[in-house]
Formats: sequence, C-alpha cells, structure tokens
Amino acid sequence: MNVLVCVKRVPETGGRVTLTADAREIETRYLGFTVSPHEECATEEAVRLIEANGGSSTVLTLGPEAAADQLRSAMAIGIDRAILLQTDGQDWDPVSTAAAIVDAIRAEAAAGVTYDLLLFGNEAADSGDFQVAIRVALALDLPCVNGVKSLVVSDGVATARREAGGGWEVFEVPLPAVVAVREGINLPRYPSVPGRLRAKKKEIETSILAPATVGSAVAAGVAGPEKIRLRLPAEVEGRVEILGNGADAASAVVDLLERIGVLSR
Repeated sequence: MNVLVCVKRVPETGGRVTLTADAREIETRYLGFTVSPHEECATEEAVRLIEANGGSSTVLTLGPEAAADQLRSAMAIGIDRAILLQTDGQDWDPVSTAAAIVDAIRAEAAAGVTYDLLLFGNEAADSGDFQVAIRVALALDLPCVNGVKSLVVSDGVATARREAGGGWEVFEVPLPAVVAVREGINLPRYPSVPGRLRAKKKEIETSILAPATVGSAVAAGVAGPEKIRLRLPAEVEGRVEILGNGADAASAVVDLLERIGVLSR
C-alpha cells in the first residue's frame, strides 16, 4: 500500500495576526507556522494505515523553502518520504494548488510511483477552502469522500464514515481514492526527539515551481474576483471582575450564578 498525504503550512492558530502595510497580505515575520489541524490528523492517519497494512507513505506540500520544517515534522512521526513543491512564498489559489499537486502525482506515476490513497485535510486553517482534495480527485478521475471521521482500508476498498444529521454516512470506495479527513478522526502523536533526529537526516525531494498561473481565472482570461485588501475582525476586549477574597466571596458567587440563571431559589 502506498499513501500520499498533502499538507499546508499555515500560521499558528493561536498567534496574533497582523497585516502588511498595504493590507493585502498577512505579516509573517513574527508568526510561527504549523500544519492545519485537519492535515495533522491526515498525516497521523497515513502513519497508522501503513503501520496496520504495510507499505510506504509520502508527505507533500506546496509552499516556500521554509515549509520543509513541516515536512520534517511529518517524517518525524513516521512518514517515509517528503516532496516540496517550492514556491516564492505567495499564496496560491485552490485551482492552481490542485493543478500543481496533480502535475506532481502524474510525474510520480511517470517515474513508476503510484498511490493507492491520497489523503487531505478537510479544509485549510487559514483560507478555510474545501476545494483542493475535490479538484485533485476530479482531475485524476478518482472517487472522493470528504468530511471523514473514520477510515478503514481492506482488500482494495476504503470504508469511510462521516457524521450526518445525528448519524453516520458510510462510503465504500475502490482504491485508488481521495479522502479528506476532519479533525477528531484520531489523536495525532507528537514527534519524538529520536524521530526528529532521523527526519533531519532524510532528503526532501524539491521541485521549484514558477509563479502560479495554471488554473487561475486571470491567466485564463476569465473575469473573476480580485483581492483588494484583507480585513481583521474587530477585537473583543475582555473584562475581569473580582467578586471578593476567600470566604467573603461565596455570597457574591451565589448572587452571580443566580443572575445568569444557573441557580434559582
């Protein structure tokens, strides 16, 4: 079994986001970076599938040279290979991203490397789009299931389950297939120190890409949306009220609980 998991380098969700002077990009100088939570689960799922079924796994990302850090983190928990589709650091739209991934998968196939399962996160933590996995599946004419919270592979069939209306939808799709998983399908493990040391010695296969043009509406001569500026949501200030100290605060706590409807007399 051969599994490819695609991940994205995103700003840490707990960091404070600021914009560049022209408000068209996120200022990244003071941000840490990580992998989208859904894709952390996809990476963990790839490792578990190979542990259970045997075979090999590959992690792929499209991004700047610094995205190699996220690839090494994936290898530190057990992914075998890593591929970096290196860009100049500018954001790529989902259409161009999917096209670049499809080109990379076809190049792998031409070199004799084929994948039984393509794993994605359900959506990226920064842009929130759900498109890349579906576009890749459509371009490669593969079955696709998204929103997956349970995945079992056996005898050339992937059984995927996703929540729906208080119950479960169950899909059985033949391999090769594309599956986009949601956070909660598993609990991702943390890279160990020995794992990080081993990952540091592994080679990352790198392809340098030209600036995004493939698939973009502008490049195709089709009118499409144009980014004017980004806008940060308004910050909500917090307020702390000290009700009292020690036993003297007990009655004030009771009064507060009554006011908010938790207690009644």
